[in-house]
Amino acid sequence: MFPAMASVRQQKVAGLIQQALSDIFRKDFSLPAGPALVTISEVQLSPDLSVARIYLSVYKASDAAAYLNEVNQHSQEIRGLLGRRIRNRVRHIPQLLFVLDSTLDNVFRLEELFRQIRKD
Repeated sequence: MFPAMASVRQQKVAGLIQQALSDIFRKDFSLPAGPALVTISEVQLSPDLSVARIYLSVYKASDAAAYLNEVNQHSQEIRGLLGRRIRNRVRHIPQLLFVLDSTLDNVFRLEELFRQIRKD
């Protein structure tokens, strides 16, 4: 569904969506789950630009998975906010699939392992 090599159009639209969603999460959207720092680490688009997979890094949340679940429940509202921001630049606003980005967690885990190896 999401190719490894994105076209130039996919990259441009993905960058536009990433920037707009960053602004939305920072200014316009908040959840009752409490304040959390959300970073849009990557946006991948399907070849027909109809589906966007958004990778979120969630900080300062008690439960990142629960926060992500709540974001997915509000994806239509977020899509509407996104549509208002980018409607003049794209024809169709893609469906949004939010995924938890665990890259940073993996980096911290590896650094801890390296520290333990150096101690031994």
